[in-house]
Amino acid sequence: EEAIFLRKKITLLRAFSLLIGSMVGSGIFISPKGVLENSGSVGFSLVVWFSCGLLSMFGALCYAELGTRITKSGGHYIYILETLGPLPSFLFLWAEFFAIRPANSAVVSLAFGRYMLEPFFAPCAAPVPAVKLVSLLGYYTVLTLNSWSVTWSARLQTALSVVKLLALALIIVPGMMLLAQGHTENFQDAFDRQSLVLDKLPLAFYAGMFAYSGWFQTSFVREELVKPERNIPLAVIVSVITVIVGYMLTNVSYYTVLGTQDVLASPAVAVSFVQRAFRSLISVLPVLVALSCFGTMNGGIFTFSRTLFVASREGQWPPLFSMIHIRRHTPLPAVMLMFPLVTAMVCIGDIYHLLNFFSFSRWLFIGLATLGLIVHRHRHPELRSPFKVPLFVPVSFTIICLFTVAMSFYSDPVNISIGFTMVLSGFPVYYLIIHRQMSDRCRNLFSVSQDFLWTKLPSFFSTLSDYLTHKLQLLLEVVQQEIKTY
Repeated sequence: EEAIFLRKKITLLRAFSLLIGSMVGSGIFISPKGVLENSGSVGFSLVVWFSCGLLSMFGALCYAELGTRITKSGGHYIYILETLGPLPSFLFLWAEFFAIRPANSAVVSLAFGRYMLEPFFAPCAAPVPAVKLVSLLGYYTVLTLNSWSVTWSARLQTALSVVKLLALALIIVPGMMLLAQGHTENFQDAFDRQSLVLDKLPLAFYAGMFAYSGWFQTSFVREELVKPERNIPLAVIVSVITVIVGYMLTNVSYYTVLGTQDVLASPAVAVSFVQRAFRSLISVLPVLVALSCFGTMNGGIFTFSRTLFVASREGQWPPLFSMIHIRRHTPLPAVMLMFPLVTAMVCIGDIYHLLNFFSFSRWLFIGLATLGLIVHRHRHPELRSPFKVPLFVPVSFTIICLFTVAMSFYSDPVNISIGFTMVLSGFPVYYLIIHRQMSDRCRNLFSVSQDFLWTKLPSFFSTLSDYLTHKLQLLLEVVQQEIKTY
């Protein structure tokens, strides 16, 4: 008997937990290898980590303002739609569904499976088929929970956020203790310029930004937030600062205990760290890291299902996915849609190739969304937003995003070209299905044809039927008369 809609169940604490739970996940436990490999040295990798944190703060502030200006859920999609128009928003939706989100979910799922099995096979590497099987089981569990209840998904996210911070503390504390004791040998020649390769830096930024990704998650659930004008900026600022400090200390701890060769050789940096620093925690920390990845999967499914829900409501996705379960109040079709693509990518994918594959598209459209903020300010100067950032923040963030995207073509042309092709493949789909408009002549012809079909044609058939019936009756009378005569 009540109206069916997504309820306002995301409080400030849950918004903070959603951001922390989405940012602190697999990234800080797998990305140090990618950042170090592409930055060349310990010192430059720490600079990249801090720069990525600062860049994430800029982006988060831009999205906080967009969230107070545009009152719909949907994140990047709705911001691009409202500021730059339907074509770029559909291209984002197309790339997000077929490339960005399934690849991102596959990366996090694979990290979950790897850390979950690591204690059982140490010091050997866990078998790849077993890792992929456990990864899929974890993903399906989160999928089921998000289909079942919004409240329980939010509660799980809050609990796992505490677990994530505990996992970081177990890495930071022993590392800081060793550093205080004078173990600084791994920081000698930290800024070795000979190992720096400039054209690889975009890939280092991609790996670092992947670890910070999640600062935009509250924008996806804007309609479900309690007091969004106050809670969005507050949750964003506190959570991003917390993560920046945590990530910097975690990386210093990694380098204090492990040398550069150890970090580069390790498929699971956190496990290698524990093996070297705290053997007593060898079976505990990997499980905590796996639970952190579990929370990131939960946050990703929770938010992306809202994007599909909003896109269906805006007419750019099949209407089925704007439906809500009548009793559970969850966007059930939208939640379940990603399951086949993520399954395929987990089965065939590799973490670092997938990382470069989806990062190009993601940062292209995030840059376009913050460009949209500048456009929206120019078009609507009369709109008074309760939260406003200085203009240089969206300008600098947009330039850095688009420049990094352009540079990445030189760094990893194969994977980036695949991602670019995936974006371009949305053009014919948009113009053939979404945007297709009939000319006036076609409209008139269609109207005439429709009028003929629904008004003239029935009367014509009725007249024809009467005529044929009359002639048939005459014919039968003639036949009957001939029979009698015979």
